[in-house]
Amino acid sequence: MQTPGKTKPLTLCDVTIAIDGRMLLCVSATVMPGDVLTVMGPSGSGKSTLLAYIGGFLEPEFSAKGAVRLGEEELIGLPPQRRHAGILFQDPLLFPHLSVGGNIVFAIPETIRGRDARRRLAEDALDEVGLGGFFDRDPETLSGGQEARVALQRVLLSQPRLLLLDEPFSKLDMALRQQTRELIFAKARIAGLPTILVTHDRADAEAAGGQLIHIGAETQS
Repeated sequence: MQTPGKTKPLTLCDVTIAIDGRMLLCVSATVMPGDVLTVMGPSGSGKSTLLAYIGGFLEPEFSAKGAVRLGEEELIGLPPQRRHAGILFQDPLLFPHLSVGGNIVFAIPETIRGRDARRRLAEDALDEVGLGGFFDRDPETLSGGQEARVALQRVLLSQPRLLLLDEPFSKLDMALRQQTRELIFAKARIAGLPTILVTHDRADAEAAGGQLIHIGAETQS
């Protein structure tokens, strides 16, 4: 799979997020390509808001400041599409009006031309995660674990430069959660993507390895 991610370190420098004058978090960290930074905290602590700031879709009621750099490039101020952040949410958010393969083809950059070439890429991506032959399937027929794998491959084929994980394991049962963790972290490592995971689950943090930052009420845990 073509993922020119083999990217540069992602650096957060004094990233501060507040709402109504109340500071939610202040984070500084460097995430090397292929590594995972876990930000752990309870609901309402600002974890997802941190990802929104990095990805470029922060809601206007929040105020935020601080540098986010990929290598020497400052991302803050760039429109979201130029930041090239791949994002996985709690829900796979597959398009119901597209087939499984259509969901993946949708994310392939326009620089890859030709219907057959784009389909081959999508079919290869499905094969990689044990979903060979699923191209024409309706997303509604997939299990939760299958949906998660399709969402992951869709993100990777979009050629991201960094990966943001917003509790993507939280709705999976225990066995699927472990399998999906291993798959996502392995794919990020192979693609060389600096990755930030936000979670309230300590097991997610342990599976990710790497740096761990606590925010909110769990800062002393």
